[in-house]
Amino acid sequence: MRERVPRVVSIDALRGLVMFTMIFVNDLAGVSKNVVPAWMRHFHGRSGMTFVDLVFPAFLFIVGMSIPLALGGRLNAGAPRRMVLFHVGLRTLALLAIGILMVNDETPGIDMSGLSPDSWAALMFLSAIFAFCSISSSKRSWQIISASLRGFGFAGMIALAFMFRGEHGGRIISLAPFAVHASWYGILGLIGWAYLVGSIVFVLFRLNAAALLGCVALLLALYPAEQTGAFNGFWLSRYVGIGEMLGAHPSITVAGILLASILLPHGKADLPARVRFTALFILGFAAVALELNGLYGINKNAATPSWCLWACAVTASVWLVFHFFSDLGPVHPMARILAIAGQNVLLAYLFSEMLPSLLDLLHLDGFYSALAEHGLAWAVARSAGCAAVILCATAGLNRVGFRLKL
Repeated sequence: MRERVPRVVSIDALRGLVMFTMIFVNDLAGVSKNVVPAWMRHFHGRSGMTFVDLVFPAFLFIVGMSIPLALGGRLNAGAPRRMVLFHVGLRTLALLAIGILMVNDETPGIDMSGLSPDSWAALMFLSAIFAFCSISSSKRSWQIISASLRGFGFAGMIALAFMFRGEHGGRIISLAPFAVHASWYGILGLIGWAYLVGSIVFVLFRLNAAALLGCVALLLALYPAEQTGAFNGFWLSRYVGIGEMLGAHPSITVAGILLASILLPHGKADLPARVRFTALFILGFAAVALELNGLYGINKNAATPSWCLWACAVTASVWLVFHFFSDLGPVHPMARILAIAGQNVLLAYLFSEMLPSLLDLLHLDGFYSALAEHGLAWAVARSAGCAAVILCATAGLNRVGFRLKL
């Protein structure tokens, strides 16, 4: 008899853990280097990594694991491919828009907007939250409120983008000629590009394991191709890093799709088969990562192939632990807590990024900084508390029906 397909609580739990860690390490990064040791920060050097360098790729991997569940449901329900890809395109544009605004949140001037940098940043994050909020309620009054908030949010994002004045009068948007200016796409923008490529791969090949693994290899191959100048002069390279943003990062997302294939109805039905597949996945990716270490090294900022492969192997290992404690029987209390926290992570991320501006506006930045200067234990407690409070707040909002929906 075919075993019932397990609940996929493990993906939400892993997402919650990664978001907790992301908020934790981002908050800890603001503490003096005399307090926080090097192993709790991003690795600086030609080749190497700390656990901090695994947080971002872990999120890319989880995005990939979520794609078959989200887009697969639409396709199985009969949605045309073009409509699914249209939906993917809109989500990508939303992530790019928020990401571009976020990378400018530290430098806006006041010449045209009349706003301080902190006020501009706080309003920008609030606008993004309102623009993509969704309130689950059958009452018409709440539906009207939800639609009104989205309207105000979109209007606010557009207005703030036009108000922005950076160094030497730099703008985000210029009209003559029309152009969007950004030093880079931000973390959300990078996730957006990876989500776009991963979704296209899934729509084309669904859960064909051989095709997915081949796509991982081809996407990784874009990195050395770019390093050797293969895309020099190519028009697309003026707007996006092909080897990194369309190659290396999406390869992690497609690897997540490959691992998630074992959880769906026509995947690996029995536990031994899932464990064997995951073990081979981990060992295979780790072995290739080890072989490629000497080529470009392990470097998060450069998105080297070895870093991508190590990230896939480590994230898959952590997921397998959650799989045992959340999908195969009664959900472990800790996994349940993390799963609840993992259901509204975009809101949690925006709250965490807005926090420094709010602290400055409330003149609490000095107090908050001083909490971490007494020693490492104080710094860890502050950052862990910050992550816990933000995730609890977003989980509470999720329980009452307020969440972000791109």
